[in-house]
Amino acid sequence: MPKNVAKTLAFLRKKEETTSVEIEIMTALRQPEVSIAMQELRRRKWVIKRDIKKEGKGRPVHAYKLAIPFDKIIETLEKEERKRMESIEKNIDQLKALSLNQ
Repeated sequence: MPKNVAKTLAFLRKKEETTSVEIEIMTALRQPEVSIAMQELRRRKWVIKRDIKKEGKGRPVHAYKLAIPFDKIIETLEKEERKRMESIEKNIDQLKALSLNQ
């Protein structure tokens, strides 16, 4: 998991709801890094985005919060990483078998 996504996720765990500006300030990430992290978290349906109405002109403000419990996210990540490790081990075993056959 990219560092910006991990930092954003860890911060969201501590907050009921937050804004991207607060995430930037509290995690020392730049706006593009937070934006990319939020895109990934929303793609995975781990985060809900809510538009906050503000007076005047300017860019809209978005509020974010976790869509599912943090423990479920960790559980999903652990499963994904285990599958990835199994795939790597399988590839290594295949390489070893090929080298023995030559």
